[in-house]
Amino acid sequence: MIRILAVDQQNNVLINPAVEDLKTSLTKWFWVDISMPTVTESEMLTDFFDFHPLAVEDCLYYTQRPKLEYYEDHSFFVVHALNLQNLEPHEVDIFWGENYVVSFHLDDISEIDQLWETLQKVKNYTKVGPIEITHKIMDKIVDTYFPILQQIEDQILSIESNFNLSDEAVIQETFLVRSELIKLRKTIIPMRELLYRVTESKKLPITSKKMAYFHDVHDHLIKLSHMVESSREMTSEIRDNYISLNSFRMNRIMKTLTVITTIFMPLTFIAGIYGMNFDNMPELHWHYGYFIVLGAMLTIGISMILWFIRKGWFKDK
Repeated sequence: MIRILAVDQQNNVLINPAVEDLKTSLTKWFWVDISMPTVTESEMLTDFFDFHPLAVEDCLYYTQRPKLEYYEDHSFFVVHALNLQNLEPHEVDIFWGENYVVSFHLDDISEIDQLWETLQKVKNYTKVGPIEITHKIMDKIVDTYFPILQQIEDQILSIESNFNLSDEAVIQETFLVRSELIKLRKTIIPMRELLYRVTESKKLPITSKKMAYFHDVHDHLIKLSHMVESSREMTSEIRDNYISLNSFRMNRIMKTLTVITTIFMPLTFIAGIYGMNFDNMPELHWHYGYFIVLGAMLTIGISMILWFIRKGWFKDK
């Protein structure tokens, strides 16, 4: 699908004019959005606009990292929008020339749809041009990152407030959140580097007044990257706390089992001796031998329990 928004020399907007009219002197500037293109529509990048073959190849065949490339008569941007369902990046390619912007994306991008609807309602196009369109596309895409991260932060706070050591779902949910943060980080950090290149570029024809808008997008990405790192640290703390508490609980269990085993060890030893049934064992023929051995075993058991209490082994219980 191809959408065209053009502005003539009198600043009148033209919605979806003929493609052939875009290169006439009557057109002041235009924005062409190519969404989910057919083969014929994709070929327009080369046949009609004559963009650099390497940039066209990046659009059609590979998922690129966010980047900026300079060519003879245009600049080429790759930015990433996020799928809200699985947080996978959707590539948006932007060709920026002196009097045009061409956006190209293989998937439907809701942020660009919103921008398209907004621009159709603009009454005065004297302050709108290719630079502003490029900024607004980037700004819209970056703004959608914030609700995703805020939702993840709320999810982390929910995990902390409902922390239950016996619930294994806690650690599973924590690792799920960490995987989502890794996906976000793989998008946000390259986008931050891209906007840094834009703001520091000497080749882009952007005045300092208009460059301030790109600085604002870069500031948003810095804030987003800090939010990602902060959330990762929080999930690491939850994971470490779970492991520490689980280890502490296991140590207490092992301590209890060790005490029980130690108390019964001499009793088992005595029972083993008198269970051998040798003939030459005088204790077997004592009239009160059974009661004497039981009393000795009881005395040893109580003595060991009192000794462990004195050593403080039962204070944690």
